[in-house]
Amino acid sequence: MHLYGCDNLPRNNMPLTKNLLNPSLQEEKRKHKKKRLVQSSNSYFMDKKHPQCYKITTICSHAQTVLCVGRSTVLCQPTGGKARLR
Repeated sequence: MHLYGCDNLPRNNMPLTKNLLNPSLQEEKRKHKKKRLVQSSNSYFMDKKHPQCYKITTICSHAQTVLCVGRSTVLCQPTGGKARLR
C-alpha cells in the first residue's frame, strides 16, 4: 500500500475537441480582431481607377465619402461599415 502515491486514481485524458494552433479560416474570420491567433485588422486598402479620367485613388475599405481628384465625382460612399464603391 502506497501512502503517497496516486496510482489508484483514474486519469482523465480528454482529447481537445478543436485544434487551437491551426484554426480554420472561417473560424478566424468570425473572431474579433484582437482575439485571433495573430491579431490583424479587418480593413484593407484598394486602388480605385476613375472610369473617365483614369486617375488612381487609394481608398481604405472603411472610408467615408471619397471624391475623384480630377473630376470631383464620388468614388465610394459609407454604409455604416465598409464603403460601397461606385
